[in-house]
Formats: sequence, C-alpha cells, structure tokens
Amino acid sequence: MPDLPAEIAACRLCATRFAATATRHAPRPVVWFRPGARILIVGQAPGARVHDSGRPFTDRSGDRLRDWMGVDQATFYDRDRIAIVPMAFCFPGYDAKGSDLPPPPICAQTWRDRVMALLRPRLTLLVGGHAMRWHLGARNVTQAVRGWRDHGPGVIPLPHPSWRNTGWLRANPWFAEDLLPVLRARVAAELDG
Repeated sequence: MPDLPAEIAACRLCATRFAATATRHAPRPVVWFRPGARILIVGQAPGARVHDSGRPFTDRSGDRLRDWMGVDQATFYDRDRIAIVPMAFCFPGYDAKGSDLPPPPICAQTWRDRVMALLRPRLTLLVGGHAMRWHLGARNVTQAVRGWRDHGPGVIPLPHPSWRNTGWLRANPWFAEDLLPVLRARVAAELDG
C-alpha cells in the first residue's frame, strides 16, 4: 500500500491524450484513499476545480454530495473513514464544445483492481453512470438508482450530484423522499460503528 498512492500520483499514462484536449492540461492524479475506510465513494473523474485543488469534490457537486450524505467537510475528507476513488484519477478535460470528456478507460484498467484489493468498505456509493457501469453493469442511471434496494445494504447507486442534474432531481422526487433518508442513516451508522 505505501507505494500504490505514490505510483498513482506519478502516473502520466494520459499525458498525450490530455495535451490534445481543449484544456491542454497535464495529468494530476487526485489520490484520496486509505485501507480501513468504511465508506467508499466511487465517482466519475475529477473536474477542473478538483484538478486545481488536488482534493476531490471541492466544487458544487461536492457540496451537494456532502448534503446528501449528511456529513461535514472534516468527516468527508477523513481518509481513514471515507475513501474517494473515481473511475479516473485525473481531470479528463473538455471537448471543443466545453463539455466534460468521459473518464479514460485506461485509468480504471490500470489501477482499479489494485486499489480495490486494498479497500474493504462496508458501504459503497456509486456516483454517476460511469461508476454504475463498471460496478453494476448498469446502462441506465435512473433505473439503477430507482432499483437501489436491489443492490443490498452495502451498495447505493446515486445520480451524479452535478448541478446539471437538478432537472433529474425535480423529475424524480422519490430520490429525496425515499433514498436520501436511507443514505444518511447508512452513512451515519458506518461512521459511528
């Protein structure tokens, strides 16, 4: 374990790919996990603000996710309690139209099995479609989130907390009414246990 985070932090597999994006940025892996964390957040990939800060979910999506979970920043960023392992450790960049590029598959193919072998979370939050596809084989975010009870108490699929999904949240009020209270209770139980 001691050198795996350092190995990931030094990764430059996507340097050429990122240099060819509209942002023309260099890789900056954001590594945020330790063995023993009871909660695992599987996200998509860091955004531009996270790329700049070097800390996951330091944006409005993070504010919304922390609210959904019912945790403060200190708890959220305690690596001994919560591991944050996205499907790609680096900001993938924007396309020519300014849209987020998807996480490069090479990142998960290179690192995911090694990281997951170190972690034994009791609760895994799958945040967004890329995480759900990898871990559940799900192709439809709404169906996966609506079927959250089917994944057992140890896995909860969530829509991405991006403010772009505000319309989805309005169209699916059951998410706030049914799932969020369970999410908050499960997170609290793991953090207290």
